[in-house]
Amino acid sequence: MKPDVEPCVEPVVVDVEGLASFIAGIQKEDGEIPWSAGGKTDPWDHVESAMGLSSAGRIEEAERAYGWLAAQQLTDGSWWSAVRNGVVEDGTRESNFAAYVAVGVWHHFLITADMGFLRRMWPTVKGGLDYALSLQAPEGEIYWAKNREGKIDPMALLTGSCSVFMSFKCGINIAACLGKENTSWSRALARLGRAIENPPSHFNMIKARFSMDWYYPILTGALTGEAARRRLARYWKKFTVPGWGVRCVCDRPWVTMAETSELVLTLAAIEAFEEAERVFSWIVDKRYADGSYWMGVTFPDRVIWPDERTTWTAAAVILAYDALRRLTPGAGLFSHSSWMDAQWQGPLPVPVKAVCPAAYEGRAEVNLRKGHSVA
Repeated sequence: MKPDVEPCVEPVVVDVEGLASFIAGIQKEDGEIPWSAGGKTDPWDHVESAMGLSSAGRIEEAERAYGWLAAQQLTDGSWWSAVRNGVVEDGTRESNFAAYVAVGVWHHFLITADMGFLRRMWPTVKGGLDYALSLQAPEGEIYWAKNREGKIDPMALLTGSCSVFMSFKCGINIAACLGKENTSWSRALARLGRAIENPPSHFNMIKARFSMDWYYPILTGALTGEAARRRLARYWKKFTVPGWGVRCVCDRPWVTMAETSELVLTLAAIEAFEEAERVFSWIVDKRYADGSYWMGVTFPDRVIWPDERTTWTAAAVILAYDALRRLTPGAGLFSHSSWMDAQWQGPLPVPVKAVCPAAYEGRAEVNLRKGHSVA
């Protein structure tokens, strides 16, 4: 994939410690990480912020964040979509919100190699992934959510299902490390991958205006190789604004730092590092005086909107920087080359034997291609 980008620029430098301190400064004593001071908390962005802390070496703060998440999990494995100061603001229970804890836990384990942490978080990971599994449609896509009364909303979103795809991959690795059964997740992953390959027939495409629907199938590894590069090139001009960033919505004059950082992660995932560096350079000047990044900005009038300093934006920048600079063992979390090819035309999890060999001593090896143990 060779989109129209300018020649290579000077490498961007990010104050990782400063951004981590910003996130930690918003984090509450019990581990909760709201969007901003006094803001709401949702489980997906909470995990994203915890991942930023892990990448910055703030291990204690990150583990407090995961501890809070475990304590707040509902009995069916889900979480409320939004809380503020302990009060539920949105009683929806979203599938991708429930599943994403697996990505955060696997990322933290890649950085720390702490099997104790993996064991402690296993019930939380299993509950979240099983909740998402319960919302898988007959054709493989993942229904969006249940409402507060437990009724399923039979709508599937491409971005959300891609997020669950990544979550299943990480969950399968966690299960393998701990010697747990993962057959149902492996089957769900394969079915979901096939559905993502044919999005118009399975998903509500009204969200195709949003850039996340463009790059998430690639970021999460549901599309790889030439298919991934074709998709990036096809919609490049639709969503990117050189010198500004990535549009959140294709028909709005507004770019966001988080979406731009996630495109950097996506480009790094397919080893398009020159393009990733260029895109990252577009947001280097879009910061407040304290070093935190703007949430978004309109163009060409350069109006900061909304004027909110969010923890998950800071985390997205940290994760993108790590992917480019390889600062931690978690830098390759989304890298396609770090996930082995499988028979169904999509990536399955890395050989866990190479990641945590101690998990294999005296036991049968887990065959991740087929999702079952072999002697």
